[in-house]
Amino acid sequence: MTSQPSPRRGRGRRPAAEVREGVLRAAAGLLLAEGVKAVTFDRVAAAAGSSKVTLYKWWPSAGALAAEAYFTHSEQRLEFPDTGDLRADLTAQMRAFVRLLTEDRTGPVIAGLIGVAQTDPELSAAFSRHYSGPRRALALATFEKARARGELRDDLDLRILVDQLWGACYHRLLIPDEPLTEEFAVALVDNALDGALARRPGDPDEAPAA
Repeated sequence: MTSQPSPRRGRGRRPAAEVREGVLRAAAGLLLAEGVKAVTFDRVAAAAGSSKVTLYKWWPSAGALAAEAYFTHSEQRLEFPDTGDLRADLTAQMRAFVRLLTEDRTGPVIAGLIGVAQTDPELSAAFSRHYSGPRRALALATFEKARARGELRDDLDLRILVDQLWGACYHRLLIPDEPLTEEFAVALVDNALDGALARRPGDPDEAPAA
């Protein structure tokens, strides 16, 4: 009796999470090396060993893919420390943010993403959903905790505080009249937390105790 050959086992499909991770990694590599215009579905699919059909299924445009790839690349670098000391935690986070923009080739990348987002609604939505929105939410949560500890005034507009700090860094990135440095980041924190008004004679040093 002749034995039948056993069927050959195929490679099988890679798990979707693994494929997605590979696509984002490939997109981030192109983004950092050549800028946002280099992130096309053709080039990313080739670099990731995936198909364009898969990319179109997960992202509405190459710009949306580029925005998510940037977030994936920067997420761990921008974690917010939580030691219970707002000034120390905020200073550490702001310095890490400036280092990311100035030392890791990401400054031109994020400037490019912001520029393209002005005319690409899908990139703009992805940038907000995957990057700027989560970053803002994380900062607001940190400020809420600090306010609960008594480190910030109850009447302080926390959203404006976010704009004052990170918005100033984006301003120096996009309009480089002044340098974007870690010293600048530290000064931003000090100005925001200490205030800008000079004390006048007779002003109380602190609010009276309740």
